[in-house]
Amino acid sequence: MSITLFAIFLAATVAAGATGMLFPTGAWYKSLQKPAWTPPNWAFPVMWTTIYLLIAFAGARVAPLEGNTFAMAFWALQIALNTLWTPVFFGARRIKGALVIIVALWLAILGATITHFQLDLWAGLAFVPYLVWVTIATALNLSILRLNPGQKPLELHKLP
Repeated sequence: MSITLFAIFLAATVAAGATGMLFPTGAWYKSLQKPAWTPPNWAFPVMWTTIYLLIAFAGARVAPLEGNTFAMAFWALQIALNTLWTPVFFGARRIKGALVIIVALWLAILGATITHFQLDLWAGLAFVPYLVWVTIATALNLSILRLNPGQKPLELHKLP
C-alpha cells in the first residue's frame, strides 16, 4: 500500500469530517427528542475517526488495482454523501432531507463494501464498521424525524 495514496484518501476523509466542526451539534440537537438507544456523545468522534482511517486504508489498497473502477466510484460517492449529510442535518436542520441523504449514503457504502471485497479482502473488511455505524445513524435519523414531527428546518433567508 502506498503511503502517498493513503495520505490522499485520508485528506478526503478529513475534509468530510471537517463538516462536523463547521456544523456542530449545538443546543438545537440537544433539544431534540432522541430514542433511548442513542449512542453517547463521546462515541461519535471515536467511531468517525476510526471509520475515516479504515476507509482511507481501503481506498489506498484498492486504488492501484486493476478493475477498480466501480470501487473507486462508490468510494467517491460515499465520501461526497458523507460530507453532505452534516450540513443538511445540523446546518439546515432538514431532518427529512438528511434522511434521504443518509439512505443514499448507506447504499453507496454497501456498494463500496461489495466492490472493495471483490478486489481485496482487507479493503472490504475495512468498510464493514462503516456500514454498521451508518445503519445505526440511519435508524437514529429516522427516529429523530418520528420523535420530532413539528421540527422546522432552519430558515436560512432570515439569518443576519
